[in-house]
Amino acid sequence: MKFVFTLFISFTFFTGNAQDILELDPLSITASRSPQKISETGRSITIIESKLIQHLPVYSLDDLLKYTSSVEIQQRGPAGAQADIIIRGGTFQQVLVLLDGIKINDPITGHFSAYMPIAMSQIERIEILKGPAAAIYGSEAVGGVINIISKTFANFVKEKTLTANAGIAAGEYGFLATQAGFRKTGGKINFSVAAQSTEADGQPLRGNEKGYFKNQIVSANSAFALDENWKLMLHSSYDSRDFAAQNFYTTFVSDTATEKVNTWWNHAKLKYSKGKSSHEIDIAYKQSTDNYLYNPRSIANNNKSGSISLQYVHAKNVSANLKYNFGMLGEQKLIRSNDRGNHSNNHIAGFGSLFYKVKKFSLNPGLRLVYDENYGTALLPQANVAYRINKIVLKANAGRAIRSADFTERYNNYNKTLVTGGSIGNPDLTTEKSWSYEMGADMLLQHFKFSAVGFYRNQDNVIDFVRTPYADMPRKNNLVATGTYALAKNIKEVNTSGIELEVNYRRSFKKDQQFYMNASATFMNSKSSDAVPSFYIISHAKTLLQQSIIYTYKKVNVALTSIYKVRNEQQSAGIKAVITKNYWLVNAKVDYRYKIATAFIAVNNIGNIQYSDLLGSKMPGSWTTAGLAIQL
Repeated sequence: MKFVFTLFISFTFFTGNAQDILELDPLSITASRSPQKISETGRSITIIESKLIQHLPVYSLDDLLKYTSSVEIQQRGPAGAQADIIIRGGTFQQVLVLLDGIKINDPITGHFSAYMPIAMSQIERIEILKGPAAAIYGSEAVGGVINIISKTFANFVKEKTLTANAGIAAGEYGFLATQAGFRKTGGKINFSVAAQSTEADGQPLRGNEKGYFKNQIVSANSAFALDENWKLMLHSSYDSRDFAAQNFYTTFVSDTATEKVNTWWNHAKLKYSKGKSSHEIDIAYKQSTDNYLYNPRSIANNNKSGSISLQYVHAKNVSANLKYNFGMLGEQKLIRSNDRGNHSNNHIAGFGSLFYKVKKFSLNPGLRLVYDENYGTALLPQANVAYRINKIVLKANAGRAIRSADFTERYNNYNKTLVTGGSIGNPDLTTEKSWSYEMGADMLLQHFKFSAVGFYRNQDNVIDFVRTPYADMPRKNNLVATGTYALAKNIKEVNTSGIELEVNYRRSFKKDQQFYMNASATFMNSKSSDAVPSFYIISHAKTLLQQSIIYTYKKVNVALTSIYKVRNEQQSAGIKAVITKNYWLVNAKVDYRYKIATAFIAVNNIGNIQYSDLLGSKMPGSWTTAGLAIQL
């Protein structure tokens, strides 16, 4: 009923004559690394353009993705404190996050996947591919891929421009957000630098604690035209998160945790383009430090991780109907930790994909051969097909994916002297393997797009934490008989099936009116072979309804977002925490533009509902903010 009501609200705006405000069948590079119309990829892809981001009531990328079609964000805290990304029931470990095509998933844990080291003002667009893409991108691309594309890396702009922006917002509970940016294009150099900060004392948590957070990003991008064919692109950024982490990972009364996560990201791309072919060499380095203090009486976990990757990709457009690319990747991950110990892992891969169009058919096969120290050699195939009949596009795809355990799943609490409770790593974990299948159709009209997709994923040896008695723990060296533990285990088999429905409407009207609407419904179910339920596999929403509306009239913009979830109920009596069967969250923002300045007011959680996405992690109630932004 709430999905029908959302669509009714949206269609009440449909009046007037005009042209498209945004492309409903845009080019995407994420499906195969080569630019293609979405209708030709055989995949389900959602694109968020930068021009939409500024109007929505969000202060972080996880807030933005929360209302994106078929992407479930399980937040532990507000405004970028921490969140898990779920796509098609794939856990936070099974979603690959890319920045300008390079993997940024942290080797410590997938809980850090939403820490994306780029300022929001520097983003050109975000491409979200639902379903497997391991043949193209490798490990973690099980449930889907999120590719954030920066303005500087997306296109080299030859025209001379000079722009600057700044903004400030304030609100209840000591909320303060600031941002500033500068961008220069033209000549032989494109350059962008930006900074943003979001902080608050926070709303009350259990006991006398407050849900404080202080998150900051400083990011610099540059592109150099070395000559007509050669370009060098550089990106360096620093991301800092400091937040209250009470019951983020446990449901113990003694948990009053705080956490600080700092990330340094560096990426260099050298690209040669001539005629119909291109060569790219990428080298990227990521370093993260994580300081987690369970309570004032405990010893902090100090984790330092690093990853370095070197990638080469060659692409060629033989004709309008034939394209191909191939490449190689080398990657090393390491960790130095007083909790998890010191470890490293090496990974190499060769990959390639092909696009071939014959009449109304588009074929996109892909293949990846990988070698990893954890599991040896594996072959990952992918096949996508699309068939267009006038305004209807039929699509189908199938692919294999594989994922090995991260350092937390293998070694969490492994190196401590004494562990009286909590999650315990398991170095003997077997690698996950899965096959995914999808069939669906898109209807493309002048201003309107409707998509319907059915999907199924069969997974073997899925890695998750399971409550385990002391007697059944494989290693008891630092455990106590009275402790409460969750062991990282392989679940023999997990089957996930679902249906996704999505509606897009985009239009510009006469008399300075514009309208954008996206509404989606996802219905999903997972079945596990194990009798004892694991923590994260069963936590995804069974029903997920999402909606975003932006309506512009002259100088006024009105934005409305909402989300409705149905999931399994849970409770923890010790900390008086519950996961309700469902919740409906609504946010709104109104802004008024006058020359170079825009004033706005936003209300998040209008209904002041009490809810949590993960048991024990209390999310804020109603929160009002207001601010001013300047664009030069």
